[in-house]
Amino acid sequence: MLTIDVTTLSPVQLQNYLQYAIAPRPICFASTIDQDGNINLSPFSFFNMFSTNPPMCIFSPSRRVRDGSTKHTLENVLEVKECVINIVNYPMVQQMSLASTEYIKGINEFEKAGFTMLPSHLVKPPRVAEAPVQMECIVKEVIHLGDQPGAGNLILAEVKLIHIQEEILDSDGKIDQEKIDLVARLGGDWYCRVTPESLFKVAKPLTTLGIGVDALPKAVRNSYVLSGNDLGRLGNIEQLPSADDVDEMQRNSQVKEVLDATIGDANNRERELHELAKQFLAAGNVADALKIVLL
Repeated sequence: MLTIDVTTLSPVQLQNYLQYAIAPRPICFASTIDQDGNINLSPFSFFNMFSTNPPMCIFSPSRRVRDGSTKHTLENVLEVKECVINIVNYPMVQQMSLASTEYIKGINEFEKAGFTMLPSHLVKPPRVAEAPVQMECIVKEVIHLGDQPGAGNLILAEVKLIHIQEEILDSDGKIDQEKIDLVARLGGDWYCRVTPESLFKVAKPLTTLGIGVDALPKAVRNSYVLSGNDLGRLGNIEQLPSADDVDEMQRNSQVKEVLDATIGDANNRERELHELAKQFLAAGNVADALKIVLL
């Protein structure tokens, strides 16, 4: 394993390692305005939500790595403590990238990138009409992390109004994760797209208490077949099955086939049972998969 002392790296080298490793990152497409009415639109991938009550997002227009200069977005929110966070999806990602061009102060990136300015209800900066979600925010605080190249400036933005395009909603009026077609930032020039094919669910143990991987037999924990993800799903079961339930699993036709084919061959039996359990896990049948590995 490569181990790096960050003090030995230049800001450019360190930024490369961090941005490739800490990814994907959601994109804050921030519209701001200065005290003279100049509008700015710029994307930032140092961004996330950090509180629901109050609803708080944080994004960071860092100082430029090459010379330590600050960005217009930061200068604007220090003058007018308002912004709109526009969420970026795939249909607008190329225009969004164009808006990141370092135009001189006073140039409107809405116009340069071909976006439509939509008047906000509560704040002065306009919204991006093409964005699937637009959040009008009040800037509560700006935290400067340093004055060196690459130093961040945390903008704490409290969400006051949320505008959502109706075509991305499901029948219950909630955002449909498959319809919103989000994109996220990776390292360098890389992005990723959240498509229906790339989506998957992981059961969150909010109201249950999983038995844990440590409760599984050693042979299961050290399996050459089962992956860490497989063990995590098995460990999320609330309780081990009874001995009778495990014995009953031997009647399953697939299990019986393995048992009959591996009589007197303990090593192959364990491997094939684990392979079969892996198939059950892939099909979402965690309970029976656990019974199989316990045979």
